[in-house]
Amino acid sequence: MFTSNLSIAKVAWITLIALAPPLFRSQTQDAQKPVPITEEPHHLLVLENSYVRVFRFSLPGHEATLLHLHDLPYVSVSLSPTDFVNAVVGKPETHVTMAEGQVGYSRGGFAHLVRTDQGTALNDLTIELLHPQGEPRNLCQKITDGPLNDCPPGNVDKLPTDSPLRQIAQAMRVARLFETDEISVTSFSIALKQNYSESGPQSARLLVVEQNSELQVNRPGEPSKALRGGEVEWLEAGKNWTVVTPGDHKGTRFLLIRFKDSEGPSKP
Repeated sequence: MFTSNLSIAKVAWITLIALAPPLFRSQTQDAQKPVPITEEPHHLLVLENSYVRVFRFSLPGHEATLLHLHDLPYVSVSLSPTDFVNAVVGKPETHVTMAEGQVGYSRGGFAHLVRTDQGTALNDLTIELLHPQGEPRNLCQKITDGPLNDCPPGNVDKLPTDSPLRQIAQAMRVARLFETDEISVTSFSIALKQNYSESGPQSARLLVVEQNSELQVNRPGEPSKALRGGEVEWLEAGKNWTVVTPGDHKGTRFLLIRFKDSEGPSKP
């Protein structure tokens, strides 16, 4: 009889574990010591200077990251459609879906792990911001909490359908997404062969090439540099540069993150 009761208790305990996996995962997660993001093996550091640390984050389907820290605010750029579980310490798990090219912003100050339970790989760029950011403000896209602000209304739909200007406007779209006290983020979608540059005093920029896009960066006195989807380039303050898109009906999407306090020469 003693053996039988023990077997029944064992079965009941196994059943309890099977019925409540989120609870047990949460307790295990809370017992782990979070590692710095630089020690989380799915985050590859691809660029670092006095303004940013940029990580290429790749997590295959049906895998999980280590519990890791996000001490700093950061911008994320999704490089593929994805579906994952975000498990932040001290909060309920959340199910997240993101579209390719979707931009996010986080204030940081938390530890979490990410799981791709649905089998969809997660690929993005995580851009840590090393300077204080202040309050984020949406401009032409709702990236963070709060209303949309300072977004000029689009006039494409007001143009005649057979107007060449309508075709040009549709082939080159520029939108200021959001800003903080330190940065402003602008998205570009260009389906023309185009040279894009900016006049006047140049603050530093981070150029982020979105997935399935390619372009080249030209600087006076330097060889042209070709970039493809998921790659980044630091554009130094005080130096001229030109972004060249290929056109030929091939759309190019990229972001420019401007650092407002970087007027004048700056070294990465």
